[in-house]
Amino acid sequence: MECAFVGAGAVAEKYAASLTESPLELTAVCDRVADRANQLATANGATSYTDLGELLAVESTPLVVNLTSHDAHATVTKRCLTADRHVFSEKPLALDADRAATLVSIAEHRELALGCAPINHQCDAQQHARSLLGDDRFGQIRLGYAHAHVGRVTEWHDNPSAFLDVGPLYDGAVYPLNLLISWFGRVERVRTADSLDVWPNRESHAPGRPTHVEATIEFASGPVVRLTASLYAPHWSREFNSLELHGDDGSLYLADSGALAANVETVSVGGVGKAYVPAPHPSPPRERSYLDGPERLAAAVKRGQRPTASRAAHVVAVCNAIEAATSSGNSIVIDSCTTTRESLLPPPVRPVQTETATPDGNARTASIRLPPIGFGCSRYREGAYVDRRDSIATALDAGYRLFDSAELYGNEERIGDLLDASGTPDRDGLFLVSKVWNTNHEHVVEACEGSLDALGVDTLDCYMLHWPEAWAYQGPLRNLAVKPEDEQEALTFPTDENGDPKTVDTSLTETWHRMEQLYDRSDVRTLGICNVTLDQLETLITSARVLPAIVQVESHPYHPQTELIQACHDYGIRVMAHSPLSPSGLLDERNLAVVAEKHGVSQAAVVLAWNVQRGVVPIPSSITPDHIVANLAAARLQLTDEDTARIAKLEDPAFNR
Repeated sequence: MECAFVGAGAVAEKYAASLTESPLELTAVCDRVADRANQLATANGATSYTDLGELLAVESTPLVVNLTSHDAHATVTKRCLTADRHVFSEKPLALDADRAATLVSIAEHRELALGCAPINHQCDAQQHARSLLGDDRFGQIRLGYAHAHVGRVTEWHDNPSAFLDVGPLYDGAVYPLNLLISWFGRVERVRTADSLDVWPNRESHAPGRPTHVEATIEFASGPVVRLTASLYAPHWSREFNSLELHGDDGSLYLADSGALAANVETVSVGGVGKAYVPAPHPSPPRERSYLDGPERLAAAVKRGQRPTASRAAHVVAVCNAIEAATSSGNSIVIDSCTTTRESLLPPPVRPVQTETATPDGNARTASIRLPPIGFGCSRYREGAYVDRRDSIATALDAGYRLFDSAELYGNEERIGDLLDASGTPDRDGLFLVSKVWNTNHEHVVEACEGSLDALGVDTLDCYMLHWPEAWAYQGPLRNLAVKPEDEQEALTFPTDENGDPKTVDTSLTETWHRMEQLYDRSDVRTLGICNVTLDQLETLITSARVLPAIVQVESHPYHPQTELIQACHDYGIRVMAHSPLSPSGLLDERNLAVVAEKHGVSQAAVVLAWNVQRGVVPIPSSITPDHIVANLAAARLQLTDEDTARIAKLEDPAFNR
């Protein structure tokens, strides 16, 4: 779509920076300063203007991007709307709530699209924070703190007067306000507010509005947030553009509410009485550009939609109410007619499954949505059993949502206690896996019921065969973690008189038919199998009524399992990788170190990202908090073809048995 820029100052350069990769085509630039308009227009093959009326009369471009100064936004936007142009405006939409509402009304009446910065609610870190809030992790959010320290604009902007004239609310506070309103709906009232005219005497530029504002705002949905916006507090203050929310069961900290990209520590989570843990976004990074807002608006127009900036109008109303409260000393109720149409926090997106049929009519699970990295809950670490309660709790805080358990691990009751505790994500936001151990192939229903009871859930998202081999039944395996280690070993690894595993005569096919009964009973949503060979898998598929949705095998650069993984993908079966970091010497490999150094990450992160990019879900089981966070963040690492070629050289023939 063709577009025109009105305003060619510093922010216009930021919008123009990504034009070469954009579906938008800049055809015209207008600015009262002719040289500035010419420079930007020439650099982008556009026509320059110094008069907006002339641009609107000559150019037919359907979209205008309004990049004028704060106090000019409303006037320019109205002229463009009345000329039947779609408009995307830099912040704020207006400086007066009535004018902002009028702009929304004009857009609606003329069936035009109207958008407004900031676009922070669409950015990675903010969307990730929203998803964490949406899975009931924190209980009822009741209190928050928001900072918007625009900083000393005289030190970093070539036209500080525009900022000093409007004050910190309309340039800085709009970031947390836009985000909070998109999450919690409209602000009902400003409970209290105060302002300060604090400014260095040495500065030649005089502020037109108070430079420091503090307010307590109350949302109709319940949360109360203390907002601080300042031109005096510098950019590099400890709290620059942060947002902290506190609920009954935990807290969320967003280091930068306006961030266009997320790093590992942008979002942190803390349970009640617990320290914050970084919660990295578990997907490859996507940095939003300034032009992303106009691009989204143009895309909506092409789809026949006409969004209007009702949320941006409400932001202006809140800023006006804060100013009124500072002047009057009274609380100010915000007129509900300025309310945003945004919905409140959405329910979490739970992993989904779709059931289709094979040509012979047998049902199978065709697809499920899994997180890119899961968390392994095995207690066995480097030849010893360890307590996993703290590490699993840390993983929940960090944002893991796939947990791999098993009756063999003996700690499902402890995991169940964690899942039942306050501050645990909603059950629908978790993907829970358990496994039947080798001694229970003839007692699958009993084993599954034991795991369901221990975990305190009605249904497992996936129930797996831990190994294809069947061993002699030793009775129910419940809460092994509380038993002496020699008793655990005797129950789980029965041997005959020769010291070999004590097997029973039941086939993989027979055991799988028992697994299918669990599916029929709705005790499990999907079925899976672990540690299977390709031949065993293909044998199972020929006889199964319900195909495995997940295959879990050992997979790492020493043992990539390429043929098996490709076969699974061809069947529509997802693959999990257990023990992705376990082989001795793997993380000391020079090839991994080279790739890790190139990307500024650890060798472990490289291995995990390598699995993710192969369509495999690794399930590391670290017990170190820093490693737990770093492992989840590895999903954001994107390896190059050169990287994967270097990693491919590590394949160890010893594993190709």
